[in-house]
Amino acid sequence: MALPAPSQPHRDNDQQLVFTSSQAAVYLGVSLATIRRWTDAGHISCYRTPGGQRRFSLEQLEQFISSMHREGPATRADLGRHAPPPIV
Repeated sequence: MALPAPSQPHRDNDQQLVFTSSQAAVYLGVSLATIRRWTDAGHISCYRTPGGQRRFSLEQLEQFISSMHREGPATRADLGRHAPPPIV
């Protein structure tokens, strides 16, 4: 039995490419939980549908990627409680 093809980002009424949380996670190479944490913390901009679901424009995702390149890699302090323990 063939698996269904993964859904692709779609264009909304004004022809802007729109991603769901799952699609944004795949695009950025992170987990769905990470996308949720980053949006809740304000690291990635999104908008919400009337049903409360997160939606991301390609521009919002690209802005996030650009900000990560400008700021450089995260330090242990940046990661807070999600940081792995130091290797001794």
